[in-house]
Amino acid sequence: METRVAIIGIIVENPDQVGTLNAILHEYSQYIIGRMGIPYHERNISIISVAVDAPQDIISTMSGRIGRLDGISAKAAYSRITGADAS
Repeated sequence: METRVAIIGIIVENPDQVGTLNAILHEYSQYIIGRMGIPYHERNISIISVAVDAPQDIISTMSGRIGRLDGISAKAAYSRITGADAS
């Protein structure tokens, strides 16, 4: 199956949803290359970037599930390069 490298940008405005967000990320942990979180105290938000290598439908599903959480926004940016899934 072809995979794509992507980055999912996440803005957390509702800290009550962090547990649910982490549960979703854990479900897709096999596809996650790395993750970086930055608390932005001046604005009371957190900014998270998650790098993934997965089939496009998996990336879309994960990003969509995250973006549907109350007080959380998510967008995916995809690499143009595709590759064969190593698993």
